[in-house]
Amino acid sequence: MTLRQVLIVAIAVSSVSVAAQSGDKYSIRLERVPVANAREGEPIRGRGTGTATLAGNRLTVNLSFEGLATPATVARLHRGVAKAARGPVLGDLTITKGTSGIVGGTIELKPEDLADLKLGKLYVQVHSEKGMAPDGHNLWGWLLR
Repeated sequence: MTLRQVLIVAIAVSSVSVAAQSGDKYSIRLERVPVANAREGEPIRGRGTGTATLAGNRLTVNLSFEGLATPATVARLHRGVAKAARGPVLGDLTITKGTSGIVGGTIELKPEDLADLKLGKLYVQVHSEKGMAPDGHNLWGWLLR
């Protein structure tokens, strides 16, 4: 390999490395989402904010939340069947088991998940002890650029 070829390869590798380290950033705002079958008096409240960063096919989520009526139980990344519509779970995230705290984790996305991320179909859902029936969800946050 000539010196010129070595330099070209080195520049290409460093460019890919920098791009993977910087990643695409998405903002997340956790809010209560009105649901058609909500029962009167269900304790649904709270809010939160954070970001998700994509590096390659790995999505890292970092959120904080506060104001839940009852302690959080689980948080999950979902893929909506359409923009702003519910959909299947892609993976679990770690969450503080309290009325305020943090949500975090890294999930490896498949090619179809990456495409849906860019279309705005991925969201984080936080559940609490007395969230909405049938699954206890409390807050939703869509990943937006």
